[in-house]
Amino acid sequence: MSTVEQQPRETVNTTAGTGSPQVSVVIPCLNEVEHIRECVTRAFRAMADADIAGEVIVADNGSVDGSAAAAREAGAVVVDEPRRGYGSAYLAGFAAARGTYIVMLDADLTYDFAEIPRFVEQLDGGAELVMGNRLDNIQPGAMHWAHRYVGNPVLTGILNLFFRTGVSDAHCGMRAVRRDVLPRLDLRTTGMEFASEMVIRAGKERLDIREIDIEYHPRAGESKLSRFRDGWRHLRFLLVHSPTHLFVIPGAALGLLGFVMMLGVLLNVDLFGRTWELHTMVLGSLLTIVGTQVIALGLCAHAYGIYFMQERERWFEAARDRFRLEHGLIVGGAITLAGLVCAATIVIQWMDRGLGALGEEQLAVFAATLIVVGIQIFFSSFLLSILGLRRRS
Repeated sequence: MSTVEQQPRETVNTTAGTGSPQVSVVIPCLNEVEHIRECVTRAFRAMADADIAGEVIVADNGSVDGSAAAAREAGAVVVDEPRRGYGSAYLAGFAAARGTYIVMLDADLTYDFAEIPRFVEQLDGGAELVMGNRLDNIQPGAMHWAHRYVGNPVLTGILNLFFRTGVSDAHCGMRAVRRDVLPRLDLRTTGMEFASEMVIRAGKERLDIREIDIEYHPRAGESKLSRFRDGWRHLRFLLVHSPTHLFVIPGAALGLLGFVMMLGVLLNVDLFGRTWELHTMVLGSLLTIVGTQVIALGLCAHAYGIYFMQERERWFEAARDRFRLEHGLIVGGAITLAGLVCAATIVIQWMDRGLGALGEEQLAVFAATLIVVGIQIFFSSFLLSILGLRRRS
C-alpha cells in the first residue's frame, strides 16, 4: 500500500476559501536526489508565474538516496509507493492528487516545467487528455536514434493502427489529464506499459485527446529504461489489448487461405504450371483448422474484455446483438453434417468397390477438416454464451 506523508499540503496561489488546487503536478521518482528538488521548484515556479493554484506530488518508488526527503524539503507532497514500477508510482500519485487537472512529467529534467500552463490551457478549453509531442523539438543527445527513428515511430504507428487515437508521440512522458476521467480510464498497469495503457484507454473511451509541441532535453542522470525489454513490453501490451489484430485478423487470413488451398486441390486447379495434390490438401486442412481456432480465441478474448473488463468494441457488440447461441450451433452443426456427408460418401464408395483399395485421400482430408471445424464452432459458441452470462444490461 502506498502512503502519503502526514504534513500540511503545499500549494501555490490556492483559490480563496477553498483550499483546493486547480492542478496537481505528479512526478514519479526513483533515486533522483540530484534533480528532484529542482523539479519541484520549477513546477511551483511555473504555476506561480501563470497564477495557477497547484500542488506538487512526488510519488517516491522506493528511493534509497534521500530523494523523498529532498522533495519534501522543496515543498512537495511525498507519496511512498514501495511497489516498483512506473505505473505503480503514477497510480499512487493519482490517488493522492486533489487538483481538477493532473499534469504528469518525469524527474529527470527532460521536460520543461514552464510548459505546464499550456497543458492547463488545453484542459480549460475542453480537452480531456493532452499529450506532448517531442518529435519536432528533440535537443541533440536527448534521445537515442533507435528510440527516435525506430522504436517510438513503430510503436506509435501500431497503437494508432489498432486503436485510432491519432497521437504523434504515444510515449511522451509529459501529458495532462482531467482527474474526473480517471475512473473511466480504469488504469491498472504497474510498469512502463502504463504510458500506452493511458492512450489506449483514452482512445477506447473516445476522450477528447489533443497534442501540443514541446521540447525534449537531454536527461540529467542515468536512464532506467531497458531499450529492448521495455520496447517488447509495450508491443506485447498493444497486442494483448487488441484481440482483433492478435487473433481475429490472422485467424481469418489463415482459415481463408487454407480453405482456398483445399478447394483448389479438390477442383484440380492448376497454379504455377502444376497441379497440387495430397500434401497441399493436408497443409490447407491444417491452416483452416488453426485459423478457425484462432478466430474463436479472439472472439472469446473480446467477450472477456467486454463482460469482465468493461472494454468496448463496436463491431463485436453489433454482432453480439444480432447473432445468438443458436446461430453458432446451427452453423457448427451444418458444417459438421457436411463433413459427415463427405465421409459417408467415401464409405459408400468403399462398399461399392467390395471393401478393397480406395484412393479418396483428398476427400477424406476435406471431410475430416469440416468435421473438426464444425465441432470447434459448435463448442466455441457455447463458450461465448457462458462468458455472456456476465453481460449487464
